[in-house]
Amino acid sequence: MTVRDSNGTELKEGDSVIVIKDLKVKGSPTGLKRGTVVKNIHLTDNDDEIEGRTDKIKGLVLRTEFLKKA
Repeated sequence: MTVRDSNGTELKEGDSVIVIKDLKVKGSPTGLKRGTVVKNIHLTDNDDEIEGRTDKIKGLVLRTEFLKKA
């Protein structure tokens, strides 16, 4: 299974990604701003989603269509 970001670049376990669009996060008063870096990602069983965390929000599941490799 290959996981690809919005530009078609392959993502691997432990990579860092950048959010390319402001996103609202359920259960959090703050969202993710464009340009936020998510470090040390984990791949999921779904090839359209990754798990990661930022300084403020832990346990994020993000769709790869809103990310690009850092």
